[in-house]
Amino acid sequence: MHQTDSPLPPQETLPTMYDLPSENQEEPGLPDEFHLLQSELLRSTFRPPSYPEDNIFTASDLNLYYHPLHSQWYKRPDWFAVLGVSRFHHQTDLRLSYVTWQEGTNPFVVVELISPGTEAEDLGPRSQVNQPPNKWSVYEQILRVPYYFVFNRYTNELQCFGLMMNRYQPLPMNGGGLWLEEPKLGLGLWKGEYQGLTRLWLRWYDGDNNWIPTPAEQEKQRADSAELRLARLFHLIQTQGIGLPDDE
Repeated sequence: MHQTDSPLPPQETLPTMYDLPSENQEEPGLPDEFHLLQSELLRSTFRPPSYPEDNIFTASDLNLYYHPLHSQWYKRPDWFAVLGVSRFHHQTDLRLSYVTWQEGTNPFVVVELISPGTEAEDLGPRSQVNQPPNKWSVYEQILRVPYYFVFNRYTNELQCFGLMMNRYQPLPMNGGGLWLEEPKLGLGLWKGEYQGLTRLWLRWYDGDNNWIPTPAEQEKQRADSAELRLARLFHLIQTQGIGLPDDE
């Protein structure tokens, strides 16, 4: 009996993100503005303290290829995060898509924003026969994503699911949010103004139940702190007669 060579790993035999399409021309239109804004708020506030910034990857409306035996099958989550992978493909380039057999790591959390007519795809636990599996089936049974959130902006209902015994089970929220131990962040409903619109938004919070600030909010906090320090200094000068040092 002749010894044959070991089979090559999927990274060397299956198509990569450079080979697979990054969009489906049969799917007209782009996500509506709410999808874009909500996804950006999730991205800008997802900062796990236990992971370096360059060791997490987040994406919205990006093709997620999930089955090596059906390499053209993909889902396009509204938002997802992967822990423990480089922010850039091979640490050098932006990703065209996320190919699980090439990356070697599946998403840790997925968020879907329900649109009219997408409930069966986002929440339907069963797929039609002889058809690619729906999102629920892919996230639960193939990728085994630990946490799955579904938000309906029309009813402001947030549903949280966790993978238990290989099946998604509803998870109770504490104070309108759910804590995720691995990234040490919680996801909850925040009522506030973002990009000029006041409503309920999905947003990440820290272990002290403080909402993670966006970069713009951080910059405003720094400016406000500097202005407050300056005001206190001038108040001290006026009340205690302390003069500024003369120029030499």
